[in-house]
Amino acid sequence: MIQIGIAASSNPNPKPIAKEKAKRFARKLAEYKKEVVLLTGGGGGLMTIVSEEYSRHGGIVVGIVPLEMEFINKGHPRWNPFNTVEIFSGMSFQARSIPLVKSSDVLVCLGGEAGSIIEVLIAYLNAKPTIVITGTGYLTDKLKLLTDKEGYLDSRKIVRLIFEENPERAAEKAYIMGKQAIKKE
Repeated sequence: MIQIGIAASSNPNPKPIAKEKAKRFARKLAEYKKEVVLLTGGGGGLMTIVSEEYSRHGGIVVGIVPLEMEFINKGHPRWNPFNTVEIFSGMSFQARSIPLVKSSDVLVCLGGEAGSIIEVLIAYLNAKPTIVITGTGYLTDKLKLLTDKEGYLDSRKIVRLIFEENPERAAEKAYIMGKQAIKKE
């Protein structure tokens, strides 16, 4: 199975354009649901949106839940009822990003702030193929400003970041890149 990780805002009130793009991404990715498992940071905001849409179309969603969210009640703004599988990480929000990213064959950033940027940087340092969906209204839209003209974050040129405004194309690219990544293993 291809494991596609999601970096996304956990803010309970996601930006409308990012919300729409997350839904479109999940619907397109669900076309590959027999081959793809979606990994998220557990829930809240865009993670809940993408989880709901992907699971509604028959996809499997694995939520790697941070310690701070392990005991929240149903109905809490950050609770995600759409995780097919929940893994209680016992780790803080930031620490749980490491197993999330390292377990992903590809990371897709749906839009977010500092936490999502950290996950993109972890992916880069671990040579994980990464797609950043742009035009979301989040700070991650500006990540391209940090890359060189080829899409690398530093002189080591570990892995090129892919920037894509169209969420359906991002889903297709994630699937293709995921297939390539698991062939290398």
